[in-house]
Amino acid sequence: MPIPTKPLKTALLAAVAATTGLAAIATTPVSAHHHNSANQSPNIVQTAQSTGVHETLVAAVVAADLAGTLSNPGPFTVFAPTDTAFAKLPDGTVATLLRPENKGQLTNVLVYHAVSGSVTSSDLVNLINRHGGEATIETLAGVELTARLSGDTIVITDAAGRATAVTTADVNTSNGIIHVTDGVFLPG
Repeated sequence: MPIPTKPLKTALLAAVAATTGLAAIATTPVSAHHHNSANQSPNIVQTAQSTGVHETLVAAVVAADLAGTLSNPGPFTVFAPTDTAFAKLPDGTVATLLRPENKGQLTNVLVYHAVSGSVTSSDLVNLINRHGGEATIETLAGVELTARLSGDTIVITDAAGRATAVTTADVNTSNGIIHVTDGVFLPG
């Protein structure tokens, strides 16, 4: 059973439309020095900025103009590839995606890493067990990922059959959850 994505998909599609000139939405500038109340944890973007291992992901989110959207209340679940994961891509892939003329393609790759709602590792394991060893997850890109267990590790397989492990699960943020991955999902 796919996890529903409609509320966030609408927001991200609005952001995509804005980048193509079809609509306008307000975005919040990304800054490493956001002021949160003492009781509020950082949002997804702020958390990714602070890890030291998601610089490529943050640069891509900024280049795709998705930082404001991913700073909104959500909730969102983001499978966040590390810099090492991006470095595993063929030479030139990241640089090509970051070019302004490839913004649409970059946006598609990024929304392929996001799911509407807060989906914990326990939720994923329960779905996997309930569905006979694997569960599909509908991403905001409208493409499904497949989750399985390999021992105690959640492994996510993209549409092209590339398997990626969740290396750190359940990083809670003010607007959702981050699961750190050792690979990048590429649609198709």
